[in-house]
Amino acid sequence: MSESGVVLSIHLSKAHGQPPTPVEETQALVGRGLEGDSHGKRRPNTARQVLLVDRRTLDAVGFAHGALREQLTVDFPALDTLPAGTRLWVGEALLEVSGPCDPCVGIGALNGVADPHALRDALAGRRGMSARVIGVTRAGAIRRGDTVAVEAAAPMAEIAVPGTAAERVPE
Repeated sequence: MSESGVVLSIHLSKAHGQPPTPVEETQALVGRGLEGDSHGKRRPNTARQVLLVDRRTLDAVGFAHGALREQLTVDFPALDTLPAGTRLWVGEALLEVSGPCDPCVGIGALNGVADPHALRDALAGRRGMSARVIGVTRAGAIRRGDTVAVEAAAPMAEIAVPGTAAERVPE
């Protein structure tokens, strides 16, 4: 199993139900999600601040990046196998996987699919992983082309996280 991948695209939704807009970079906000995105902003510390989807899922259903309302489309084959609690470094952001994102019929309707129930069934177990932002380094930037890597077990050191108590991250 590969323990790393790459960010292929970033999409932000300004408001719930609106189509996402592609951007080259964004800033992760601890406990809030991604700057400029509506997910995570309504209620701080929600489990679904950031949705990561592996490109293979989009390829399988013939959708473009961002069509499943994911913020981060990644090339990371092991994504859907990660257990809740797994920590991922994505650029300058530390994300914690909350769990799989359950597909709904609404995503089919948003994409104009003839049979939204069939799409929901096709996405079962592979709509991606929800995560929350638990730490950042520097400004918390996430850019297209950044590495996505499972946090390795390593000696711990303190790092200041804007707006929170210090978060323990590897040296």
